[in-house]
Amino acid sequence: MSEGNVFVHENALLESEQVGDGTRVWAFAHVLPGARIGADCNICDHTFIENDVVIGDRVTLKPGVQLWDGIRIEDDVFVGPNATFTNDPAPRSRQYLDEHPLTVVRRGASIGANATILPGLTIGQYAMVGAGAVVTRSVPPYAVVVGNPARIVRYDGDAGAPSASSSTPIRAEAPAIEVSGVSRQRVPRIADLRGDLVAREVGAGLPFPPKRCFLVMDVLSKEVRGEHAHRECEQLLVCAKGSMACVVDDGVQHQEVLLDAPEVGLYVPPMVWTTQYKYTEDAILLVFASDPYDPDDYIRDYDAFLAEIQSRKSPEPAA
Repeated sequence: MSEGNVFVHENALLESEQVGDGTRVWAFAHVLPGARIGADCNICDHTFIENDVVIGDRVTLKPGVQLWDGIRIEDDVFVGPNATFTNDPAPRSRQYLDEHPLTVVRRGASIGANATILPGLTIGQYAMVGAGAVVTRSVPPYAVVVGNPARIVRYDGDAGAPSASSSTPIRAEAPAIEVSGVSRQRVPRIADLRGDLVAREVGAGLPFPPKRCFLVMDVLSKEVRGEHAHRECEQLLVCAKGSMACVVDDGVQHQEVLLDAPEVGLYVPPMVWTTQYKYTEDAILLVFASDPYDPDDYIRDYDAFLAEIQSRKSPEPAA
């Protein structure tokens, strides 16, 4: 049957009145009164949606999905069959939380069949959670995670995002880095029988006078570092030993760059989101920074990063 512009199967129980136009609720689905569901959603058989749940537009919930209090699903999300969300980190029978941790699935993300999402996490925009994965930590935007516990295996720029991005790692010496302002800074590698030498000077492989440098080492291959942008600070990343991958993102395009040669540095200007992962066991990352450490220079939330980019593009109001 249809209720207004909402289709409800005769064997479904739709108690909420906050459902957008074009949404379809199929057999044996149960939606509680407090739930809010957007337009053009597909709520498949045997789904259950609790009260404190907000679902955006064009969301697909395949059969066997349960959404509990505290879960927020943004626009264009796909949730595969029997994917399991949780909302209590330490559940006990007949013991109830006063407030549930907020779990957010950002726009365009996909959750694979039988995946399990622990409470209080964020699945970033256009991320992909593999079938059967057990997600114990928040997933960055565009990341593809698999396994138990889930770990990042790549960043997928072709995951449905409305932008031209690269999902294939490009070597640092390749010509096409299209993220705004990001570039290579290559210097000679001098080799003889005594060993190899790589040197950098300001203006010759160092695009700014450094005020700080630091080393990152002994990173487990499953770990991810970075996941932030700087408002003012410039950086040069050099993998002095081993290899690692750096994802650079200007809010429109993002690319994954492989760093595996000490003579090649990756210049990252302000307002570019960076994430480093795929560290080899012996990897040593050397980072030069144009400014001393300032916690206020960091943007650590991706949505805040996008909002700040937009605000910088917006013209100042007329006086």
